[in-house]
Amino acid sequence: MIAATDLKRGARIELEGHPWVVESVHSQSTGARGAQTLVKVRLRNVLSGQISDRSLKAGDKFAEADLRKLPAQYLYQAPEGETTRYYFMATDSFEQFELTDREVGDDARLLLENLEVKAVEYNGAIVGIELPQYIEMVVTDVEPGARGDTASGSVTTAAVTENGLQIQVPLFVKPGDRVRIDTETQQFKDRLGR
Repeated sequence: MIAATDLKRGARIELEGHPWVVESVHSQSTGARGAQTLVKVRLRNVLSGQISDRSLKAGDKFAEADLRKLPAQYLYQAPEGETTRYYFMATDSFEQFELTDREVGDDARLLLENLEVKAVEYNGAIVGIELPQYIEMVVTDVEPGARGDTASGSVTTAAVTENGLQIQVPLFVKPGDRVRIDTETQQFKDRLGR
């Protein structure tokens, strides 16, 4: 059981018979003596993608969702009508599976061919993926910084990575540099060189 005060981004809980992933958490303590702390959470239903904002009491407890994580690799994507299908391969069994853009969500912006991910399985069906904490990408284009930008400290400029992801990078990053992206924030972490 997980207490409401122990919830963190990415935690998976069972609520009303469905698996949910915690998208964000904010604790709010009331000023009155003896009043309980409220925990405001944004949850995403693993099966339907539905978003739900909830206010929980500090004493509320939740069962962990029965989700398994299996090693997998991203292969490719293919448009199908108004949606896009993403194809993966389980690296232990070499079986392929597909997910829709709704099931992959915002993580689709970070996918690169052959990227190692974790497939999330619920009741025998693959329902989503989990990315590693950091991924490496090559910067293909960087907007030039304006003269005098460095005087103000940590100034950034727009850049585009090999898969089309637009991020903000420091002025010293040039096209061809390998950078590390934090998958949780989808922002620049550091430069790795060429």
